[in-house]
Amino acid sequence: MKTAAAVALLALLELSMAIANARADALKPFEASYDWMWHGMTVAVSTVKLEKQGDTWVYSSKSSPRGLGKMFSQRPVQKSVMRVTDKGVQPLSYDAEDGTSSTKRDAHVKFDWDHGRVTGVYEDAKVDMPLHPDIQDDSSVQIALMVELLEGREPQKFQMLDKNTVREYGYHREREESIDTAVGKIDTIVYGARKTGSPRVTRFWCAPSRGYIPMRVEQKKDDDVQWTMQLQSVSRE
Repeated sequence: MKTAAAVALLALLELSMAIANARADALKPFEASYDWMWHGMTVAVSTVKLEKQGDTWVYSSKSSPRGLGKMFSQRPVQKSVMRVTDKGVQPLSYDAEDGTSSTKRDAHVKFDWDHGRVTGVYEDAKVDMPLHPDIQDDSSVQIALMVELLEGREPQKFQMLDKNTVREYGYHREREESIDTAVGKIDTIVYGARKTGSPRVTRFWCAPSRGYIPMRVEQKKDDDVQWTMQLQSVSRE
């Protein structure tokens, strides 16, 4: 019969092993491609890449049209330069263009952590405001989610730059789910993200075995699936 001390020691060891396993992996460079589907129709292929450059990380994405997507002129590209600290991801710059002559969807901003300001232009709006401690841009937030999970932390919320203000997204763990993908059957943890006051929820099927790279991303408004990104290929160093 186990003594209370033995039971307590066993529980402590199990907890230590769980923490070690949760942090056994680390952020690594990767490249992945996704079919981008709108209301069930494939309209683009998106490629994302995370690279390590010195003491910073660069996360970039580009999309090429497919099917009905060729009717539209947009060819969006995004790039976020960031650093990873003990407290998480800190974006340093964010650039986005939609591939057209219009600038209404473009963004070019800098995050100055030494002086606590974010400046630049976001969708034709001038940006010059104080830095929020947990602020992210549209690209860095994807890596911020992965880093939190790799560090064994449960993401609760992120504040995202939105022109010259911020919008807050709450994150919550929904379930574990094994899904079929182009690279085989993968065990995932599903996280939902919702902007405060919005009827839309974005879900991420994150794969612990692949450093929490999303295997699928989906946005729903009530019961309507608006768009889905479905993994087609992935390579990770």
